[in-house]
Amino acid sequence: MMAGTVEQKLAAMGITIHEPISPLANYVGFVRTGNLLFVSGQICVSPDGQLLAKGKLGAGVTVEQGAAAARGCAINLLAQVKAALGDLDKVVRVVKLGGFVNSTPDFIDAPKVINGASDLMVAAFGDKGRHARAAVGVASLPADCAVEVDGVFEVA
Repeated sequence: MMAGTVEQKLAAMGITIHEPISPLANYVGFVRTGNLLFVSGQICVSPDGQLLAKGKLGAGVTVEQGAAAARGCAINLLAQVKAALGDLDKVVRVVKLGGFVNSTPDFIDAPKVINGASDLMVAAFGDKGRHARAAVGVASLPADCAVEVDGVFEVA
């Protein structure tokens, strides 16, 4: 089966959409209601389960490492979207991303970190990838990962 337009753009960036990672607890990876798809928080793990960034921003993890981890979270979001829809071209709009940054209390650059996820959505979907967003620092995340991102998508 030939990849859709969005997957072709991603492939040109060196990104292949993998099978989604199974939930770590008692929840599902996504829920669709009407034309909205809610995707559960995706941590910054590679397809083989390795953490892309571990620890806290402001205490050993750089903004650049955090942004790369957020990009990894966005790829994991897209894996869930593809599992839900079968085709990323069925995304009408990226509505909202929620970004969570494992950080020290004085770390103020969570928005710069979550740009890693936002930038990928815009690169993949163009103007349809522009979204509302939250970027917040938190005391901890699962497995001491540096970043977690969830999302809401309008779908066809």
